Formats: sequence, structure tokens, C-alpha cells
Amino acid sequence: MRRVMLASLAVLVATTGYVAADVMDVAPGILTLDRPVAIPAPTVSGTPVPVLLPSPAPAASDDSLLTAASTAAPVPTAEGLAAALGGASDDPALKGGVGISVRDAITGDELYALDADRPRVPASTAKLFAALAVADTLDLRETMATRVVAAPGSSDLVLVAGGDTLLAPGKGAPDAVVGRAGLADLASQVAAALKPTGATKVTLRLDLSWAPGPRYPPEWNPDDVRDGFTQAVVMTGLATQLPAAGRPSPIRPETEVAKAFVAALKAKGVTATLAPEKTWGDPASADAVDLGSVRSATYGEVLDLALDRSENALTENLVRQAAATAGRSTTKGGDNAAFVVERLTAHGIPTEGLVLKDASGLSPGQAASAATLSGVLHLAATDSPDQVPGLRDVIAGLPVSGVSGTMRGRFSSDATEDVVGVPRAKTGTLKAGSALAGTTVTADGRPLTFVVLVDEFPEDFGGTLRARAALDRIVAALTRCGCR
Repeated sequence: MRRVMLASLAVLVATTGYVAADVMDVAPGILTLDRPVAIPAPTVSGTPVPVLLPSPAPAASDDSLLTAASTAAPVPTAEGLAAALGGASDDPALKGGVGISVRDAITGDELYALDADRPRVPASTAKLFAALAVADTLDLRETMATRVVAAPGSSDLVLVAGGDTLLAPGKGAPDAVVGRAGLADLASQVAAALKPTGATKVTLRLDLSWAPGPRYPPEWNPDDVRDGFTQAVVMTGLATQLPAAGRPSPIRPETEVAKAFVAALKAKGVTATLAPEKTWGDPASADAVDLGSVRSATYGEVLDLALDRSENALTENLVRQAAATAGRSTTKGGDNAAFVVERLTAHGIPTEGLVLKDASGLSPGQAASAATLSGVLHLAATDSPDQVPGLRDVIAGLPVSGVSGTMRGRFSSDATEDVVGVPRAKTGTLKAGSALAGTTVTADGRPLTFVVLVDEFPEDFGGTLRARAALDRIVAALTRCGCR
């Protein structure tokens, strides 16, 4: 089974636009193989693993995250880290292509750095930059509203898109992130609001004036859209039409939403005729009144989903909304990247050598150093004056090694499986570079943040797998050692 699955992936990488995409990140389950779904109770070298820091604790204060056990745990030394990490990757094809930054998650002190200032390909770890920009601008507890309004006395309905691209075409699921807001529920509200007027025939158009911008970042490879590895960046869409490998999303998700809502209204006895799409960019009239609304999951939950699945279009959507909320331009191809860099700079994150062309890391030609990524993790883990509200929980919710999201198929070799369940990280995998950035805990119980970037490896399927294996070995070595 392992050989069959790897061979299938090799064909996919070799024959589609997937070669330019986040190879293992966009399709997190491809190399899962027989990994169990249940979260294990891992140990590191026989030592029980303490609670990870940062750690989600909705009902607790930030101070409670720094337990007495973790703050008292011994801090690794630079010499110990160099000894452990220096031998973790013995693949000669990767020599000279590794950048590392390790910090104490409690104090923020950098404990070890290897070529950390050199810009390399960040791939999808660039989504951590996007996460900072979103958390810094949007209230992660707020939700996105999809509304239907009409001018007083008019039968012309306007569906106002509010950014939710995870709409259920039927009833919403209150406890879900994908499909929490349902168009059938919205149609029920609208039909009830129209009933006193006797109106059963209406026109419907969409208001797409919120956070307008390019349908696709200009540097994206069209093949990645065609092959189902990302989709259009718009402010509305259906949860049932999210892209998947071999199953592309519709080119115009907003049209699919309009059609689905027309069908939902018809089921409630209201016949709607769609207005021409050329009118959909106009905002609803100022005197329009609400006939109904449904709300998405919170921005924080949607951001967690985007990071867990490495969803490129969803990340771009959230950053565009953040930029619009901050009053920044969203209409040009580089606006999302510019906004992300602005927020990094505002918080003192080092940006020397940083080249961003989008907010998701999918475009070719991007570069970031381990030091820049480490700065974001430092900001999240420590109580610095520049602390970004909610960012700590975002980082604490990153995929768990061997268990969830894009990390589910990682740390599965004999050399790394002993640390499954301990490191949490955002992955990044492109033909030109591979990366891991996140948190872990040493065998002595000291919480750390880490960034590892690998490039200068053969740009083929075998090179990609070797780079990923090297990253896993380095982070496993960091996790299992006391490094003193």
C-alpha cells in the first residue's frame, strides 16, 4: 500500500500544476498511510510530555500558560543544540541548504541559529505572516455575515457577501466551521419577511463590494487552480465546492452561491430571477433594510482551518478582509503582500531579505529567513509589548505531528515516530524549498519555538521527500533531547 500511494503521488507531482504548489500541504492526507487518527499520549525518550506551550486555554489567563514545571525546566544550551541538530540531517544532498532558529518559548531568547538570516523559500510557512496580519487587525471572536437586504417597498433583493466562503447550500451546522451559515436558513428568513407583502416573485443580485480584489494573485500558476489545489479569492462561496486534488472549485464561486440561494428561495415559495452579473459590484442602497442574515464561524476558527489545511485562497481571503478593515487598498495584485509586510514591520519583526508576492506562500519567487519566521513565533509565545491579541492561540492550534492537518502524515519514520504528538507546526513544501515552523517541548520539559528551512535539494519528487525527512529528523532531535 505504501509503494502504491507514493507512486500515485509521484505521478501527480510529475504531471500536473501540483509541481508548483505546496506539494504535501495542499493535500495533507496523501502520505498519511496507516497513521491512527486518535491523539496519542506520547513520550519522549521515556519521559512523559508536559503540556505544550503556547497552549489553548480559552477560560484561562495568558499567565496560566506558563506553568511552574515548564518555567523551572532546564534551558538547552547552544552547544547542546548544535550537537543534537548538527547530526540530525546527514543527507549530503542537503548540505549547505539549512537555516535554523530555535528560541526559548518562555523568555523569547534565541538559543541556537544556523544561517538564520539567509532568505530561503518559505512555501506555506508564509501563512504565519498572514496569521499575524489577520490577528492584528480583525477581532478573531467576530463572525462574517451574509445578509439579504431590500430597499423599502422594493421586491429587488440584494445578497450582501460578507467574506464567508464556507456557506452551506442547505441548513447551517451551528457547531461546524465549514458550513456553519446555511443558505436554506437565510431563505427561510427572507421568505418570512416577504410574506406580509405577498411578494412571491423577486429579482436577486449580489453585492460584492466588500474587500474587492483580483480573482487570483497574479503570480499563481493557473494549473494549480485547474487541478483543484486552490480557488478564486472572492468574498462568498459554498462549503460543498471547496477545491480538492482532482476536483477543482468553480471558476466563479459567487455565481454558484447565487444559484444555490435562488434554489433555496424556490423551496420556500419565492421565485427569484438573477440580475445581470455586471451589477454585482454595486453596493446595496443606503436605505436598504435587512430581510435576513446568517453568520459564519469566527474569524479565529476560519484562520485555524486555513492553517490546518494550508488553504491558500482562504488565507488570501482573510488577509484581504483584514486589509480592507484597516482601510488599505485591496484591488491590486500585490496589496495583500504589502499589507502583511506592513504589519510585520509595525511589530518589529525583522524583514531583511523578505520577498512576498502573496499572503499564502504559493507564488514562486518568494523568500523569507528563519529569523523572520522566528520573530513571529516569538511574538506569539512571549508577553512582549507588541503582543498581538489571539496570535498565541493561533500558534497553539497549529497541526500536531503525526495527528492532524498537514502534519498528519509527518514523523512516520522509525527515526522520528517516537516524538509523534509533541511538535506542532506549519508546514511548507515546494519543489524549491521545504520548511517547518512551530513549537515543541524538550525531554526536560522546556517549551521551545523552532524554524527550519531547507533548500538547495534536487527539485524532483525524491528531493522533496528527502527534504521533508530531513526537517522531521531535525525537529525530532530537538524534541527528544535535553540539549545541555
